[in-house]
Amino acid sequence: MRKKILATAAMAAAAVLTLSACSGADAPAAGGGDGQLQIDVPDIPMMKELGDNEKEVNIVAWSGFVEPAWSDEFTEMTGCTVNRRVAGTSDEMVQLMRTGDYDLVSASGDASLRLIAGGDVQPLNLDLIPNFGDDIVEGMKGQLYDTINGQSYGIPIGRGANILQYNSEVVTEEPTSWDVAWEKDSPHAGKVIAYDAPIYIADAAVYLMAHEPELGIENPYALDEKQLDAAIDLLKQQNEIVSEYWSDPAAQVTSFAGGTTVLGTSWEVLRKLTQDDKFKSVLPEEGSTGWSDAWMLAAESQNPNCAYAWMDYASSPEVNGAIAMNFGMAPANAAFCETSDEAKAHCDYFNATNEEYFKKVWFWTTPIEQCIDGRTDVTCTNFQQWTDAWLTVKG
Repeated sequence: MRKKILATAAMAAAAVLTLSACSGADAPAAGGGDGQLQIDVPDIPMMKELGDNEKEVNIVAWSGFVEPAWSDEFTEMTGCTVNRRVAGTSDEMVQLMRTGDYDLVSASGDASLRLIAGGDVQPLNLDLIPNFGDDIVEGMKGQLYDTINGQSYGIPIGRGANILQYNSEVVTEEPTSWDVAWEKDSPHAGKVIAYDAPIYIADAAVYLMAHEPELGIENPYALDEKQLDAAIDLLKQQNEIVSEYWSDPAAQVTSFAGGTTVLGTSWEVLRKLTQDDKFKSVLPEEGSTGWSDAWMLAAESQNPNCAYAWMDYASSPEVNGAIAMNFGMAPANAAFCETSDEAKAHCDYFNATNEEYFKKVWFWTTPIEQCIDGRTDVTCTNFQQWTDAWLTVKG
């Protein structure tokens, strides 16, 4: 449950997500998905055509995603007043969307499948969103976390990797592996920072995929009970060398800047916010987890025409780029990168169009009982099981 910049709401316990399989799915590659995951989801109709705009649109969004600098222009263009509710966690977003009071949400991958399976969001007619076109980076189309049974439920906003950040004055050689953050004999034991959320179990699974291949983990979000137990054992081992866990980004920055931490899980924007060149980052050889956000439309939206207008407007190069720069992430619309020297520098910093980079990233996906790696002979663990297991990690 990713917290955004300056968000401080506490993480709530996640609800059980149980999805039954219609058929198996091919195992996806890191950073990608073929959009062919077949699961039973509520049959909710997709809009066929647009009508007249309503007077407003109500949006649940991460901090920095819906700002007057661009929402006021949208109101002038469409007549749709934008009412924003900032949420601090994915759990909060799911809960708010289930009230029926909101039209749109900027959902992360650890919320998307819950919303789809719960019948809280509707499939999207991409023909009604002209800005969802060739300029949207390929790595954000047809992902497992928002494209089900061949239908798209999300319009991508931006993405980022969970990188290994380090203090180069202490860690004098660039790390090539996550081992310095996971193994108990790390020379930086006691100075390691780790992410504080059940979805962090997937980070342990990524490490195990490379270092304990006999476990048979093919997708860090598709863990059977034995694999989940192995990930929890690794997390408990890491607990012995962790200085602190972070969920508040501001606290993470403070931990690095104050010297409490010398390496650990981070985002590129957090490294940038330290405003100190001694802090470096790397995407280690094992790869990493990451996050990708998308606009999703409420199944019972009271303002669907304004909502579609917003999704199209927010997907334009200029507005999508403004959101990406304001938050600190790679934009979904690659055309933004060519709009100015500043835009190009931003895109280069966040690897916006570097698909080789993001092929090593496993974007957050809600764990479900259907094994999304294609296995049909076992039952995988769901997000509630991950939540329960996470509570045991820190004792």
